[in-house]
Amino acid sequence: MKRTRVIFAILFLALSGCHSGVPTTPEETGEMPYGKWGFAFFTPKALPARVTYVGIIDAKKILYSFSNLDKTENDSESSGKWNKRYTRFAQFNKALHPPVVMMFCWDSIIDKKTYETRVTFSESLRKRMSLSSGKSRYAETIWYSTLLFGLAPGGTVKIWLQKNRGGGENLPVEPQKITTLSGDKLDGCKGITLANFDYDIPDGYTQETKDAIKGKTYPYGDW
Repeated sequence: MKRTRVIFAILFLALSGCHSGVPTTPEETGEMPYGKWGFAFFTPKALPARVTYVGIIDAKKILYSFSNLDKTENDSESSGKWNKRYTRFAQFNKALHPPVVMMFCWDSIIDKKTYETRVTFSESLRKRMSLSSGKSRYAETIWYSTLLFGLAPGGTVKIWLQKNRGGGENLPVEPQKITTLSGDKLDGCKGITLANFDYDIPDGYTQETKDAIKGKTYPYGDW
């Protein structure tokens, strides 16, 4: 409970700088035209990471706390640079309204570090998630209803919007502000790690990872 209070205090401080009002506990305030939006995390090929906690305040000031999350997937097509057509739909990672602020904790197995990333989203993102992007060839309405987060070595985080149908390249997202902390600068994510880095990679890096980073300068790609 104390940890949750710390995390939401961090989120509230970020919220107060861009959005007035006091966050509330979850309640029925309706959904988006397409229902709940989702979010998912993925990593480049052979450069694994694991998200352990997510806190969100949405546009209706609803607080969300996620500790049981969809798996952080490794994308074989993101090799040396991001795959802009990566597709993933959330199973558990869902919220009612577009996000205003978000904080997530993640363990980078490749870096053997825990990171704390804080994101403040722009009003333009919320508008984009609320407007239709047209119709599919089957006359189905297309929405940008999923946020994708790419997690790479060095604590690098990239964000995209993914359509609910129709395919194509994902839309890059430029947040209003994004900060990633590690080491003794961790605050909300201090002590949250689920990783035993020596156990996760007992003999150093796996052969797949060694092959992926061979001859490359840290952080091993154009992230």
